[in-house]
Amino acid sequence: MDPASFTALTLGLLLALVVVGVPIMVSLGLACLTGLFILTGSMKIALSLVSATAFEALRDYVFAVIPLFVLMGELMARSGCARDLYTLMDRAFRRLPGHLAVATVAGNAIFAAVVGVSVASAAAFSRIAYPQMVSRGYDKQVALGCVAGSASLGMLIPPSVLMIVWGVLTELSIGKLFLAGFIPGLLAAVLFALYVIQLAVRHPERFGAGGTNAQNASDAPTTGLTRDEWIGGIGTSIVVLLALGGIWFGFFTPTEAAGVGALLALVLAFLKGLTLREFREVVLSSARIAAPILTLLIFAQMYSRMLAMGGVAGQVQQVMTALGLPAWGVLALMIVIWLVLGCFIDSVSIILLTVPIFAPIATQLGIHPIAFAIIGILVIEAGFVTPPFGLIVFTVKSSVPDPDVTLGQIFKGSTAYWVILVILAWFIYFVPKIATFLPSLM
Repeated sequence: MDPASFTALTLGLLLALVVVGVPIMVSLGLACLTGLFILTGSMKIALSLVSATAFEALRDYVFAVIPLFVLMGELMARSGCARDLYTLMDRAFRRLPGHLAVATVAGNAIFAAVVGVSVASAAAFSRIAYPQMVSRGYDKQVALGCVAGSASLGMLIPPSVLMIVWGVLTELSIGKLFLAGFIPGLLAAVLFALYVIQLAVRHPERFGAGGTNAQNASDAPTTGLTRDEWIGGIGTSIVVLLALGGIWFGFFTPTEAAGVGALLALVLAFLKGLTLREFREVVLSSARIAAPILTLLIFAQMYSRMLAMGGVAGQVQQVMTALGLPAWGVLALMIVIWLVLGCFIDSVSIILLTVPIFAPIATQLGIHPIAFAIIGILVIEAGFVTPPFGLIVFTVKSSVPDPDVTLGQIFKGSTAYWVILVILAWFIYFVPKIATFLPSLM
């Protein structure tokens, strides 16, 4: 079968399975087996290749980083550290306009460095930050948009599951990807905070100022933090600094840092009063989160090999070259595809489906691989809060303790945040040093 027909058949089969609702794991597996059968002419050889890939993946040391970071995040979330961190941030920014919203952005930025999953951050701060903002007179749309928008930092600020998956698929250094996401992540958090502050200055009535039940910064409680809150808030920051600092300064590999972070999180969780029964639930919950991701990665590696064997990436590259688009035009096409996919499937699946095809094309166009990774993660996260099916938006809707909240309110409130992410992605395309500077120091 010629490369064009093979490309159309395999990608068409994969997209058809995804569209009709077949789980992405099963879709990848069926597409891989079909493609390998066509290439080799033997189902026995195809199954042998899949089993060999699975064996190699399970033996790979780097794969341990995912369950360890997931365990670290679950320990911090279940122990109440997210609530303590939010309280600490609220106290730190209480003199700024819209300080509760700024505290939500700052809390999500730090918590992102623990959890590494946007949906987890959205669920946590929906229960913590939203009730606080509404009780102090904040407009619901503002509060919901802030929670949903800032939760997108979960996949950008390292450690990030998306960066780990991207690194495994493209064979880029995960440590360098973690470093690459640091400055863009801070930039995104700062831009989110500046947006909130200017909105609070222009529309103070939407941030509790002047409302009959409002409580602005000057009326905020003046009681100090409790010992438990100090332990949770400061402890979370220390765990982040030690785990990620070890990677940045070369003391740990990402896998070793994940192990150190999980151990420190365990100590902090027990200091916060986590019981053995709760610890058991944390371990089971971590396994339920990590196991599907690891299984997806096994099929994704086989998917990448099948694409390479069948010349699919080269065929897609020829089609894009035939369009006559400049490099920025091809990138714009990729961004549109990512945003559309973000409306329907999760971010890990988007990376598994597109990166094996897009990454070689980006390299051919002269886009730095690490800068391209950060651009992709930014846009994929933006797709999580875009209508009609932004997954973060649905997570917030299901998590907030308010039955009157509508999806429309969340989508409207979070619009500015995903626009900022897309603008930042384009900025990195034109100034790639934003993403590549820190990795270049390694």
